[in-house]
Amino acid sequence: MSSIRLFVLGSLDARGPMHGHQLRLLAEQERIHLWTDVSVGSLYGTLKRLAADGLIEEVRVEREGAYPERQVFGITADGRRALEALRVDGLTTVVFRPDPFDLAMTRLDPERLDELEALISDRVAALRARLADQQQMNLRADPYLTVSEKWVMQHRTDRIRAEVESHERLLLDIPRIIADELARKAQGHD
Repeated sequence: MSSIRLFVLGSLDARGPMHGHQLRLLAEQERIHLWTDVSVGSLYGTLKRLAADGLIEEVRVEREGAYPERQVFGITADGRRALEALRVDGLTTVVFRPDPFDLAMTRLDPERLDELEALISDRVAALRARLADQQQMNLRADPYLTVSEKWVMQHRTDRIRAEVESHERLLLDIPRIIADELARKAQGHD
């Protein structure tokens, strides 16, 4: 699933032909950086790849004042079919990326177990700060968001809150984890 492809094809389908700078401004206007993994910096490369794949095509070249010429792209019939597939994929695919933290928790250094509680406490504090930031961002952005954008922003908040709650439970389990790690070490399972 490519978020940037979904953004470009969806924008061209909904708004008609545009050049890269217009798409970049639209991304900023719609605040997609708040809830997607779309990198506006990769927009121009994506346009080239979509054109090479036949999903968009140049419909004209524009020049405004002293600005350089800009290629204006429109979505093709193949692009509309690809857009439909991306929409379905985006709505039906469940994505939870592996967190390196999980692997690190299963590979603890037995010589540094006394630092574990402080490390996890710092992580919980960082997650709480991220949650507070997200909640503030939601409040500031709320008047400008569509209903679906508000849901997406709240979804992001809910996911961060779930991380905080999970890590708070982990903190309570630190003594058991340390005891287990020490027992494994004593048995020679390091």
